[in-house]
Amino acid sequence: MTLFATSCGEASKMLKSKDIKEQYDFAERMYESGEYRKANLILTQITPKYIGKPQGERVMFFLADSYYQLKDYQLASYQFERFLKSYPQSEKAEQAAFFGAKSYYHLSPKYSLDQTDTDTALDKLQVFINMYPESTYLSEANVLAKELTTKKEQKAFEIAKQYNRLGSYNLTVLVSAVKALDNFLMEYPGSVFREDAWFYKLESQYTMAVNSTPDKIQERLQEAKSSYQSLIKYFPNTKHLEKAEQILKQIEKQTTKP
Repeated sequence: MTLFATSCGEASKMLKSKDIKEQYDFAERMYESGEYRKANLILTQITPKYIGKPQGERVMFFLADSYYQLKDYQLASYQFERFLKSYPQSEKAEQAAFFGAKSYYHLSPKYSLDQTDTDTALDKLQVFINMYPESTYLSEANVLAKELTTKKEQKAFEIAKQYNRLGSYNLTVLVSAVKALDNFLMEYPGSVFREDAWFYKLESQYTMAVNSTPDKIQERLQEAKSSYQSLIKYFPNTKHLEKAEQILKQIEKQTTKP
């Protein structure tokens, strides 16, 4: 506790110091020893004073990374971007580009919320992957990008699934469900939710068919049957097989009616 009090007291003293070199040395020492909060306090104060100076690059990177280490990802992403604009040729540019993108990854919310930060993170990660194809961070960048893409897929899928759920007795909502599922299948051809999407499309189309006007029933039954065939083609051992076959029996029963 004595050491902690001494360290905090020294940080407070450094904030009041007029000796910028003394502040710089203290901030660097704190940063290197993992005392990121103390380092950040001083770095925030001295960074503007080092603009254009030889140590400016080092100070600005320390500031950005200290925010990242403190899990303040909003400010970390901003400071990493500032660093890259100021020092695009820096040997730290690759690291800054990755952790700037990763900051947005951390800002990405759960799938049900607005995905603006997810889109930004994906854009930043793609820029990083394209710019540094041999990076030691490449494998992690790909993993992060895949996770974020799956999150976006889940959001799109859950919206389409919700239409399916709400459309049991509402033809207009069922039309929206089929359209949303169609869009999902076209936009995310490799999605982990593809199997479920095909089944819910089949289910929506069948329900829509049997609730249609007489002149549209047969056409819509055939469309539902086509979705059944696609589901079985792509996923012959689908977990939805039992329900899908029950729907198919109903389709064939309805189709053979005079």
